[in-house]
Amino acid sequence: MLSSNTEIIIHRTIILPVVLNGCETCSLIMWKERRQTVFENRVLRRIFGPRRDEVTGERRKLHNEQLNDLYSSPNFVREIKSRRMKWVGHVTLIGVRRGVYRVLVGKPEGKRPRLRWEDNIKMVLQEVGCGAMAWIDLAQGRDRWRALWPNEPSGSIQCEEFLD
Repeated sequence: MLSSNTEIIIHRTIILPVVLNGCETCSLIMWKERRQTVFENRVLRRIFGPRRDEVTGERRKLHNEQLNDLYSSPNFVREIKSRRMKWVGHVTLIGVRRGVYRVLVGKPEGKRPRLRWEDNIKMVLQEVGCGAMAWIDLAQGRDRWRALWPNEPSGSIQCEEFLD
């Protein structure tokens, strides 16, 4: 049996990179987000184990909020969105001369997929309060774009704070 600290280190060095491998290019829809969150909570419950209830004295599973309090790093879904938006900024800066840019902003031929790349980008920007802005113009300003997606686990700043 390993200590919780050792299991957290294993989680951050082995499980997290495997789950997040290639996440920049995937289109994350709501049911996949939910499955990612369920998987992460299951892993964290294994690491932290059950806790004794103060009132009844029984051992019970930790609630999601308690897991988030114990594990201070950002969750999988938030990390995936952050990495994806950093990748979008990179692709936007390389411009139209590359094929990946055309895939990012282009319209698919044939039957339209449920969720396009551009739809994902707009949804994430709405979450940080930049929904009405033109995302291509925002992403082409490297410093402004990077300020929205910082590397520290404290999370991104809100768009209104940034634009003031």
